[in-house]
Amino acid sequence: MKLLKSIACVILLGMLAPALVLAQKLKGKDKLVTIETPQGEIKLVLFEDTPQHRANFLKLAEEGFYDGTTFHRIVDGFMIQGGDPNSKDDVPGNDGMGNPGYTVPTEINPAHKHIYGAVAAARQDDRVNPSKASSGSQFYIVENSDGTPMLDGVYTVFGQVVDGLDVVGKIAEQPKDGRDRPLSDIKMKVKVENVKRKKIARKYNYDYSTQTLQK
Repeated sequence: MKLLKSIACVILLGMLAPALVLAQKLKGKDKLVTIETPQGEIKLVLFEDTPQHRANFLKLAEEGFYDGTTFHRIVDGFMIQGGDPNSKDDVPGNDGMGNPGYTVPTEINPAHKHIYGAVAAARQDDRVNPSKASSGSQFYIVENSDGTPMLDGVYTVFGQVVDGLDVVGKIAEQPKDGRDRPLSDIKMKVKVENVKRKKIARKYNYDYSTQTLQK
């Protein structure tokens, strides 16, 4: 009986994915971001209604800025954080303090929650950063399957993982020190591809209605 139910669920999901694509009436292409790590690949899309964060992340990725940086902070059941240029050097103590020399104005959107797999920008504390401006490069991915709603409205969520949540979990589970820094470097390489929105929605069962798209 359990096997029959599992088969039925797979068939139902297969039927829903094309219906979802048709319902969205998707046109044009999107930027599909792939983060390659020793644990596997993480694929994500960036929201068009957080344009400054999207443009900044894509610019850095396409320039190779993120290549060789690490996920320098991991908290199992919470999130994984990376994108610090300091993580490229041989001084582990400065990881988490680096940036490209600028910040990005906050684009906190109530529609974008800290759900499982949400991609958000790290930033300095309110005491020194009352405007909630985001780090120019550091970001984190929510690893908690129930999300982290206590961060909603506090940090800018600007993307969503569409594939590789298991990889995010594997990274979060790596051995670490007392500062939540992995004992072995988890280096990343980031690439960006132009992919049709219809293909992304169909292949990864992604719902574009969660964001406002440009025509």
